[in-house]
Amino acid sequence: MSGDVLPDVLTAGLRVVFCGTQAGAVSARRGAYYAGPGNKFWKTLFETGLVPEPLGPTDSLMLPRYGIGFTDVAKRTSGPDTALMRHHVDITGFLAKIREYAPAVIAFNGKRAAQAVLEEERGLKLAYGLQPSSLVGSRVFILPSTSGAASGYWSIEPWRELAALVKETSLRR
Repeated sequence: MSGDVLPDVLTAGLRVVFCGTQAGAVSARRGAYYAGPGNKFWKTLFETGLVPEPLGPTDSLMLPRYGIGFTDVAKRTSGPDTALMRHHVDITGFLAKIREYAPAVIAFNGKRAAQAVLEEERGLKLAYGLQPSSLVGSRVFILPSTSGAASGYWSIEPWRELAALVKETSLRR
């Protein structure tokens, strides 16, 4: 969509769509998802087996070949999560995209992105891992953020659980 800081990377039939809050400053400048120097996203994708080879931010557009897509809950702003305002978030647009592309799993990269959609919608107290209910037909998973700014909350274990779920889901599709 015109005016988006980073374009969505979405196609039909994806195994998992990673959803962040908004593009970080470095990602916005570079035009690539999870491009900040302290971000663990790309390393984690490979370490958990979600992709078979080491990749980096410049490879964002090739991720659909691995069944992976990207979006954010706030597409027209960038910066740290602390700068995200409620009016930046487009829940209706986000839900429409998920409904249209119907990924097997929506994986929120950090609780802040999940809160923007799920707590608003359902009043849930959020925990990492697979959530008890789906969202417009997709399973929902909440992950510790890979952002360097959130390193105090980091654990790779929920990412390993997601990789196992994605593998299991792929076998059933």
